[in-house]
Amino acid sequence: MSTNDDGARPPALGGVAFLLAQLGAHAADRFARRIAELDLTPPQAGLLRMLAHAPGRSQRELAGDLGMPPSRFVPFADELEGRGLIERRRNAEDRRLYALHLTEQGREMLGELAKAGMAHEQQITESLTPEERQHLAELLRRIADHEGLTPGVHPGYRRLRTGASGRRPASPSRAP
Repeated sequence: MSTNDDGARPPALGGVAFLLAQLGAHAADRFARRIAELDLTPPQAGLLRMLAHAPGRSQRELAGDLGMPPSRFVPFADELEGRGLIERRRNAEDRRLYALHLTEQGREMLGELAKAGMAHEQQITESLTPEERQHLAELLRRIADHEGLTPGVHPGYRRLRTGASGRRPASPSRAP
């Protein structure tokens, strides 16, 4: 029994913004673990998706969309090119630039990534009805649009500190 005499309800454990952050971090972590089975990181998956939707964009444009400095984007793209998932071609309009494209192997990987994404979506929203899922997506899109977020680009990419592999560097060992 509460000893609060003013009839006020106890404070909630989190408002909408907190719940969005909590669920977002949880969903991002689960997705990262799921696509690690494909030997991909979330930023790599994001780049593959971007290239599928808009092939032939320059490295500079893609780096800007991902929020990465171009100097970090080059080794990031190098790994995907080395794995045969993307290829660089000279830009027909400006020979100083490279246009990035998915390879056939990259398109196959994108298919696997789509399956992983659908399974992830289903798992995260399994407590909702299809109508609730659709309604929630509409509300979240409206909030994202209002906040000026780029559709399909995770804002966390801007904070990544990656090595050539696109993975976070290992933490330095600490002396006891």
